[in-house]
Order: sequence, then structure tokens, then C-alpha cells
Amino acid sequence: MLRITDARTGEPTDATPARRGLTRVEAHVPRPDTTGLRVLLVADVLVRALEISGTPVWTVLTGTEGRAELRARATALGIRPFEDERDSGSGLGEAQVLRVCAPEAGTADGATGEAGRDEAASGLRVEVAPADADSGVADDDERASALRLALLASPRREPLRLDEAALTDAEDTLRRWRGAVATWATRPSGPIPDPVRQQLRAAWEDDLDVPAVLAVLRKVETSGTVPDGARFETYAYADRLLGLELTRDIGRETLS
Repeated sequence: MLRITDARTGEPTDATPARRGLTRVEAHVPRPDTTGLRVLLVADVLVRALEISGTPVWTVLTGTEGRAELRARATALGIRPFEDERDSGSGLGEAQVLRVCAPEAGTADGATGEAGRDEAASGLRVEVAPADADSGVADDDERASALRLALLASPRREPLRLDEAALTDAEDTLRRWRGAVATWATRPSGPIPDPVRQQLRAAWEDDLDVPAVLAVLRKVETSGTVPDGARFETYAYADRLLGLELTRDIGRETLS
């Protein structure tokens, strides 16, 4: 079961209630900057983890200036749409609320006063450290997949500074992985080895540790014991969480 560290208490807590009711994931993004993108990306991956476990999820975006700019940048990054707070009504009787925000957010929904404090007091608070990027690094839609990987590669609670070298390294990794997956897809299929599946699930269910998920993929890439068909299934399975389009290049060489 996915456990998330509640930033208010510092304690790991079950992300979903025992009765498996609807879970609301609320992304609080004050501005469409790199930090805002990082918050929304963590919320997107959190939703993916919940859906893999069979949890019904309702997604809401709150507190944003420059919504149109944010949505355009989020789409380029492969982040699925979140519903506007003003369009979401008073709630759908959700059993759990997960509020994803940067540390400086005073209340998770941008509200003030007693009502805001009451709102922020409910649910779990999932904090994402600030992120910054060198000029031009976070603005090139042609490199959006590499930016997604670069943002995911660092622990979400550690401040992040992205430079050209980090983005180039992410591009090289994506190019290598997509090429490998396309090759592995031509080999006889094989199931994901149980230890590998367990390592992947243990990583993302432990406070959504995406860097640990990426580390498992790196080990599988160079493993001398995992067959190519099983490597393909492993990467395709992990990509349900990562959203990096790792299977994108399958068949491209054949078609060309």
C-alpha cells in the first residue's frame, strides 16, 4: 500500500483509506514557474500510483495564476489535466484528500482565515521542494520529456536546480532507454521477474520514491540475468507510473 509522509507530522501515513473510497488529489500551484511544474508533476505521478493500485481518484488544481500558461506547459510535459477548483463544486464525498504543494504554501488551497485553516487541517499534505532552472532549460517543448525525467530524478523534498548538463543527461538516458525498449519488444515476451516487480512497487509505495524506481530500471538495463522480453515488460510497467513514453519508438525503424 502506498504510504506518504505527511508534511505536517513528518509521519508516514497510508495514502488511501482502508475502505478504498474516492481519493482527491489537489495540486496547489501558485505560479506557472518551474516549482509549480514540479508540484503538478508530483501530483500527476501520485495519481498514477493510486490508479495502479485500483484507487479511484479525483484531481483538482487550485491557487494558480497564469492557468493557461501552466496548462500548456503541463500538457507538453505529459501531465494529465486536473480539474479547475472553481468547476469542481463542493466535493464528491471523497474518503481521503492529498494536497500536493510547495513548502511556502500557507494553506493547501490558498484560503485564509478559519475556513482556510480548517480546510488545510484535513487530509495529507505532500510537500515538494522548490525547483529552479537555468534560462531556457525549462521552456523548450521539444525537450519536455527530458525535463520530465530530470524533474523526477531527484527526491521531491530536496531543492532542485536544473542546468543544461542535467537536461542533456536526461535526454541521453531517454534516447537510450527508448531505443532499448524498441529492441527488446522484438524479442520473445517474458514476465516481469517477481523480485523486480516487488522492488518497483516497494520503491514507489515508500513515499513515492521515484528516484528509487529509476534506479531499479538502471539495474534491469544492465542485468545479465533478466531476458530482453522481461526487460521490455518491466519498462512498460514502470512507465505507467513515470509517464516517459518509454515504448514510443517501438516499430519506428521497421516503419521507416
